[in-house]
Amino acid sequence: MFEFAYPWVLFFLLLLPLLYMLERFWRKRPSIVVSQAAPFTAVARRRLAPTLPEACRLMAAALLIVALARPRTGDERVVIRAQGIDMVLALDMSGSMRACDVPKDMTDPRKLLNAINEGRIQSRIDVAKKEIRRFIEKRPNDRIGLLGFADLAYSFAPPTLDHAWLLAQLDRLQPGMIGDATGIASPIGSAVGRLKNSSVPRRVLVLFTDGANTAANRLTPEQAAKLAKDFSIVIHTVGIGSPNAYVLDNTFGPRFIPAGDNFDERLLRTIAETTGGSYFQADDAGALRKVMDEIDKMEKTTVEQPRYVEYREFAPRLALAVAALLLLAFVADTTWMMRLP
Repeated sequence: MFEFAYPWVLFFLLLLPLLYMLERFWRKRPSIVVSQAAPFTAVARRRLAPTLPEACRLMAAALLIVALARPRTGDERVVIRAQGIDMVLALDMSGSMRACDVPKDMTDPRKLLNAINEGRIQSRIDVAKKEIRRFIEKRPNDRIGLLGFADLAYSFAPPTLDHAWLLAQLDRLQPGMIGDATGIASPIGSAVGRLKNSSVPRRVLVLFTDGANTAANRLTPEQAAKLAKDFSIVIHTVGIGSPNAYVLDNTFGPRFIPAGDNFDERLLRTIAETTGGSYFQADDAGALRKVMDEIDKMEKTTVEQPRYVEYREFAPRLALAVAALLLLAFVADTTWMMRLP
């Protein structure tokens, strides 16, 4: 990185031609009276160019101005001190996550089948995995864990900074892998167990589900939320799905089974409010992207970036060059270019 510490000093370079003309005008010259000036015309024309001493002094003045502007190069170093967040993402893996949320204007089954086969419309779990992946990639300083849940919760990854491995675990998640029911309390309890001993000041669980609590657990979702609050764990809940949703069934040829939106909004709001978190609803892929962007803004990572710059100054070298030019001009003026009246 090259720069001038005082770049405004360089404007004085514009005055050098004026100084040169003033020196020529005010210099005292010997004179004689002649009857005709024609023989001296060629000599006068040649004398418009500066002599060697004059050129040396002009160059010395220019270099002195540049030296006063302090040209320098700097090696910049940025030291990043990051205070991340410990976070667990809990994704519903019940069978209903196979459903596809369909735009209201798409009523033709053939067009819907083509859109699904071409990937323009994806299942809820595929949409969620895509946005979770994007969310993880934007937060390199956070330790993030991954839970999948249906009847019970299963830990696919503890909170980790190894996001490449975390994303590989995310790709494994499929609907129905660990059951078809939906248990809301189990992932909250598992996340509390993962986060309660964390030393970071901010601990967060983001829970994604498209269903109501249908699993019979000893701990209710409300009790699990109070337990999370006791350990200062914030829970954000995301209800996934729209009324216009279908599951593609290929058992006896392609047919669409209505799925709807079955999540319990009241319960999800209660869980979030109990822990100081927020409730979000995502009825399609675009809405889920906005939800993840909003959570990303809410849960900011603290990053300090002290900046250090080591400079190499060129002014001392330029000062030596100025002294050498002035010495050369003095020697030339007092020896072989000395003029006598």
